[in-house]
Amino acid sequence: MPIYNAPTRDLQFVLHEVLDLASSDIPGFSDLAPEFTAAILDEAGKIARDVLAPLNTSGDVEGCRLENGVVHTPRGFKEAFGAMKDGGWNGLDLPEEFGGQGLPYVMGIAVGEIFVSANMAFNMYQGLTHGAIGSILAHGTDAQKATYLPKMVSLDWTGTMNLTEPHCGTDLGLLRTKAEPQKDGSYKITGQKIFISAGEHDLADNIIHLVLAKAPGGGEGTKGISLFIVPKFLVNEDGSLGNRNAVGAGKIEEKMGIHANATCVMNYDGATGFLLGDLHKGMRAMFTMMNEARLGVGLQGYAVAEAAYQNAAAYARDRLQGRAVT
Repeated sequence: MPIYNAPTRDLQFVLHEVLDLASSDIPGFSDLAPEFTAAILDEAGKIARDVLAPLNTSGDVEGCRLENGVVHTPRGFKEAFGAMKDGGWNGLDLPEEFGGQGLPYVMGIAVGEIFVSANMAFNMYQGLTHGAIGSILAHGTDAQKATYLPKMVSLDWTGTMNLTEPHCGTDLGLLRTKAEPQKDGSYKITGQKIFISAGEHDLADNIIHLVLAKAPGGGEGTKGISLFIVPKFLVNEDGSLGNRNAVGAGKIEEKMGIHANATCVMNYDGATGFLLGDLHKGMRAMFTMMNEARLGVGLQGYAVAEAAYQNAAAYARDRLQGRAVT
């Protein structure tokens, strides 16, 4: 059976011997005493070892399934997601005004390594949410922040990013998804997106999609692209959930791995969306999330390497090879 134990001693070495956090003049770093960070990492390590890692293999074997428009995550994922919510882990490095704990980003990275090593597919549900929060923080209006961020920080709602379309990969200037302005200031979003991680699932009450689309008057290429908030369920003025929006998963993409994360084809059929940031400046707003995602992909690489190393070392110690010299 695969094993994983959080390398808290190594993480502490990096934080305090290499980076010397407590001596830094960066705001918030002086509060990160070794005893304080050790307590956080130890607790994250317990969840990773006891909750997340046991679901890694079973989740990949079982995968996600789409039935009548609803994506069902593997057994145990709902309970694990509840543990993440109860511990406030998603908000570790997010602003206190929206329910976060306000710690420096470096602590989110350190804890993120532990969770990714234990179960990368699971961590992507909250990881995409964290990135979407960053874009709304940087580019959203005060009303948008008040509407979406508290629920996303708490993981009552999750988030995604919708870029790629069937006919174009990284060449986003070719995207065809349209945004038609409405009299009330909203937009009707129509188009299809592919390879949308955590695009549909049964872990949260709502999913907040960040969608690139072209609104009239923007011109050709990426200069004409805008970014929109498109919730799975529309949100009423009092914060309660309203009607189901015209967005849904068409299918789950077939991948070589990370089957426990629902990577979906998403269909937008005149879904109600709300402009995030400036009109025709969507790439600027989306790259706030993309840049965090790039850091996250780098983290995934070394976090999975840590898990691979631990299991390879355990196998090498236990495996009998050849005949004893005596």
